[in-house]
Amino acid sequence: MTRLRDWDGRLRRVTATGTTRARAEAALREKLVERDRIGDTGECVTADTEFSDLGALWLEEIAIDSRLADATKDLYATQLRTLLLPAWGNLTVREITTARLERFLKLQAGVSYSKAKHARVLLNLILKFAMRHGAIRHNPLAGTSPLHKPPAAPKALTLDELARIRTAAREWRTGESRPGPKPDGQLRDIIEVMLGSSARIGEALALRRCDLDMTANPPTVHIRGTVVVRKGAGVARQAWPKTHASDRIVAIPQFAAEVLRRRLALIADRDPEHLLFFTKRGTPITPYNARRTFRQVLEEAGLDGRGIKPHSFRKTVATLLSEEATDEVAAEMLGHAGTAVTREHYIERKQRANPETARILDGLAPPRDTEPPS
Repeated sequence: MTRLRDWDGRLRRVTATGTTRARAEAALREKLVERDRIGDTGECVTADTEFSDLGALWLEEIAIDSRLADATKDLYATQLRTLLLPAWGNLTVREITTARLERFLKLQAGVSYSKAKHARVLLNLILKFAMRHGAIRHNPLAGTSPLHKPPAAPKALTLDELARIRTAAREWRTGESRPGPKPDGQLRDIIEVMLGSSARIGEALALRRCDLDMTANPPTVHIRGTVVVRKGAGVARQAWPKTHASDRIVAIPQFAAEVLRRRLALIADRDPEHLLFFTKRGTPITPYNARRTFRQVLEEAGLDGRGIKPHSFRKTVATLLSEEATDEVAAEMLGHAGTAVTREHYIERKQRANPETARILDGLAPPRDTEPPS
């Protein structure tokens, strides 16, 4: 018999029996170890819980978290299944050590930095869940080495690339003998709206009649939703964008306003909440389908293989606004809470310094009557 300061801070008596003193002491020690695992307090997660079960319990917890978007929950479930369970599914919580995590993350980073980063984020969330349930005292992930992202500077589109994309989008599938669906011009218009508003592709696809104010000078667009694909529910318009800061009203240039007026004319008799871009059945266009068509347009423009994506339009907008105005203006336009993300991931920095520096540095010139050394 002994007294144990239990998980709730209270002293409790613990007893065990055995045929001999040594066996009784051994049984008592084993019982104390078992009580130290939170399982004896009625919790469902212990140090002996398999990682696959831990992940399933964690998914159940986030399923009722109203702060997470359904698309994020679906993404976490997919990443758990594809990134983590193949490596950790048969191990228990106590077997997830810092050394094993270090080796796993280095192997992942050797294949793909992006996969390693996603795996680390997900492991951290799940292991913190295990800590909250008392299955582990410390997060073993905290002792692993930080991941180092390969250097990759943001790349904005050039005027030549923009011209080629616009031409290819305008002429996509216009040949008389081309198989496949006939173009309706929506991708061409989506490109102009993204360039004129800095909207993400899902945000552009979620724009409705009521989100536009064409009477303002200049016209404005209220970006306050995005199109998502939910597991088991299909494609739908989500009533909020990616982040709180992404909910914004932006003024648009004339070239984008002309496109929006043309789209409005097509749905002039429709409900104010009718989408500007939609399928033949009137449903939202999925971002996946829009990206697939965009890849085909890039191929026709001879720009495939250059890493150009719909997100490149946001980088182009950010770079131009940074050069002509400020980084703060660029961040505000893109819907970022601060400039850090905008500078690191969106603004392409030019290697050539501002020519104005030459005029300023003339202030260091020697007096005109000074003879150069012979």
